[in-house]
Amino acid sequence: MMVINKSLPRRLLTIHLPMLAILAFTLGPYIWMFFTAITPKERLFTTGPGISHPTFENFTNLFARVGFLENMMHSAIVAGGTVVLGLLLSIPAAYAFSRFNFRGKRVLLMQFLVINMFPVVLLILPLFVLMKQIGLLDSHLGLIIANSTVAIPFSIWMMTSYINGIPKSVDEAAMTDGCSRLQAMWKVVLPLCTPGVVATGIYIFITAWNEYLYALTLGGRNVKTITVAIQKLIGEYQIEWGLLSAGGIIGALPATVLFLIVQKRLISGMTQGAVKG
Repeated sequence: MMVINKSLPRRLLTIHLPMLAILAFTLGPYIWMFFTAITPKERLFTTGPGISHPTFENFTNLFARVGFLENMMHSAIVAGGTVVLGLLLSIPAAYAFSRFNFRGKRVLLMQFLVINMFPVVLLILPLFVLMKQIGLLDSHLGLIIANSTVAIPFSIWMMTSYINGIPKSVDEAAMTDGCSRLQAMWKVVLPLCTPGVVATGIYIFITAWNEYLYALTLGGRNVKTITVAIQKLIGEYQIEWGLLSAGGIIGALPATVLFLIVQKRLISGMTQGAVKG
């Protein structure tokens, strides 16, 4: 009993209290943002954010006045297209890096990491000129291609590390039964990589959904994602703090809900890929 009594305060001081402090520090800004979103505008600058007189007027105005639903549709199209393009390119590339030995393999893999070391802002000007020349400015396809340049390199690393954990004998057995190399990849190896594919897809989706610089410079009047729409709520002389907070909450919901739905496959895919690679 004495050991239990001594270990309980120790656990409280070394585990529970630090975890509560980290949780409060992490969730604090989101809770404050929610209180700001439900506080009436006339009380926001007098009594401050609170739950004494909650209202959802900011959320309704977000869709009625700002047209936030259309912005979310643009973001969904861009993020979904980036996921499709990213997986279509990263899976075959990762399979090639995992299964074949060729000259310059390590150099190419290192180049994918080097690409991610450069700030995105350095790529905006050449991408802007390129998109203007081929007529893809202010289009969904242009943003999908631009976001893919950021998402695909790291996605190849993720998928390569996971495919490395699948024995090559699986491919050889499939090809012995009559499959081609491409059929063995899509029909045999890919189903075994489902957790890794889910993890990679979620990574690409969140990256494209939260992207701002490309959406601001390569988008425009026809294609305006939620990140740009939220920034437009910040005026030159006035900031709609209630609408801004409501927009941040609504904008974070799709990625959060998607993560909660597939979190088991996401975590297993990331951990298995990291361990087996």
